[in-house]
Amino acid sequence: MASFTLHGIPVSRGISIGRAHLLTPAALDVKHYLVAEEQVEAEVKRLQEAIAQVHRTLQDLWTDLPKDAPTELGAFIDVHVLILSDPMISEAPLDIIRSRHYNAEWALVTQIDELSAQFDEIEDAYLRERKQDIQQVAERVLKVLMGTELSAPPVPTGEDHFQPQMIVVAHDISPADMLAFRDRSFVGFVTDVGGQNSHTAIVARSLDIPAAVGMSQASRLVEQDDWVIVDGDAGVVICNPSALVLEQYRARQAALIKARKRLLKLKKTPAVTRDGTSITLLANIELPDDCPAALDAGAHGVGLFRSEFLFMGRGAQALRVPSEDEQFEQYRKAVLAMKGRAVTIRTLDVGADKPLDQTEHTALNPALGLRAIRYCLAEPQLFLTQLRAILRASAFGKVRILIPMLAHAFEIDQSLNMIAQAKAQLREQNIKFDESIEVGAMIEIPAAALALPMFVKRMDFLSIGTNDLIQYTLAIDRVDYEVAHLYNPLHPAVLNLIAMTIAAGAKAGIDVAVCGEMAGDVKLTRLLLGMGLREFSMHPAQLLAVKQEILASDLKTLTTRTRRILRAMEPGDIAEAVEQLQSL
Repeated sequence: MASFTLHGIPVSRGISIGRAHLLTPAALDVKHYLVAEEQVEAEVKRLQEAIAQVHRTLQDLWTDLPKDAPTELGAFIDVHVLILSDPMISEAPLDIIRSRHYNAEWALVTQIDELSAQFDEIEDAYLRERKQDIQQVAERVLKVLMGTELSAPPVPTGEDHFQPQMIVVAHDISPADMLAFRDRSFVGFVTDVGGQNSHTAIVARSLDIPAAVGMSQASRLVEQDDWVIVDGDAGVVICNPSALVLEQYRARQAALIKARKRLLKLKKTPAVTRDGTSITLLANIELPDDCPAALDAGAHGVGLFRSEFLFMGRGAQALRVPSEDEQFEQYRKAVLAMKGRAVTIRTLDVGADKPLDQTEHTALNPALGLRAIRYCLAEPQLFLTQLRAILRASAFGKVRILIPMLAHAFEIDQSLNMIAQAKAQLREQNIKFDESIEVGAMIEIPAAALALPMFVKRMDFLSIGTNDLIQYTLAIDRVDYEVAHLYNPLHPAVLNLIAMTIAAGAKAGIDVAVCGEMAGDVKLTRLLLGMGLREFSMHPAQLLAVKQEILASDLKTLTTRTRRILRAMEPGDIAEAVEQLQSL
């Protein structure tokens, strides 16, 4: 068979080699027929029973989640349960059966098509990704109606060392469906859709499995059992490679495995540059259960606790905001788990693009709407409840509060006033907390980076959220594969905003960290060091590789080279200069 190469978006590092296993969406070919008047209610009942069966399946998946399963999987199953319970899915297709006499499959697909068309009109990336969730839930119901199941291959038996492993190729694959492959020889996956922050990408990074998304036509071009190479570092998929290419990638794969084993020896090695400068390495976490992995990787603390996961992954209680006590117990659990190391808790980063209630109003452009601190200030009781819970946890260890998406002086002042109010309420109740708790701001809006004096005057520390900073600076939807090639961390405007923020913090004598994806990218470690960055916060799986770069770095040389890079404006010159930093 002819060999060909596909290019997409790299979302999870490493190389995987195996046989293609194609997943075909059940919705592509459903039956279309009209049911007689006397059969309408029977057809309604058939759809209701299929929905109920999928409900039971999802609940069973939740109950049977392995203890070592990534926390994101449970949250995604919760999202699918919510979608399945929504009247737009559970009731609207029944009305279509009754009014148009469509068969159950046709009615469901008709409703899903209408919903999908509405989602296509939404500008915000996060909400467009939710279209995929709706389609995945509908597929599950269709599979029940059509008597089909997820087509997973049998578990390999025997001791055959050369048993080919499986690369899943699909238009899209839901996190719940990924559980069906967890205990099989599943070593990578490729999808037509998705972006850096799609569910597929998040699960891939959590499982540390090579993956490439946004491949557009992969599920149509790759055939069942084709040999496939997934280069997760480059976002490249090679189908039916030649013997020479296969041999080269097997060698690279073996080298990567050896390199990862060598990294494990650095766990207890201090993160100090060649010229003796200590660097702080922190972990990003979603839930307290992530703390052991952070400690195991040698993290000095938690640089970003994404508290919204406590609000969003709540199963049947998902529409009820967690109480102060519930939040407090989770924050305290993380603080105690980190054994005296600092835990930086970001306040609720939800809003129109990540609604707590799926029925609430949707903004025309949620990325620019009522989200993060804007949402919290508009919901003062919700914000005060979270602040009290965080403050209470500070009595059990070092805690810092991080406020997202600040842009205006009055937002900073209102946030600080709310923290003061939460402190006063706790004092009245004689509840202990850290009176000198530090409060920081996320710098993720260009306006914030260009108005740093008002931040350093009011805040104790800064944390640069590079994901959103790049998105807002370049006006690029960071999860849209159609424009992903324009999402560039090395754009001169982005680099200068980051450098300005680090310099302003140093001048004011306050700590500055980077907690976005750039912090965990080893190709950018030396560049950030050269800018003056001394705190990196990343996924625990990336920490040792970044530490290795730090140990081999000389700051004096990097600083001089980085100044030249910041003066450059041509993309080619910048990319070449950053690559040259790796050889210093």
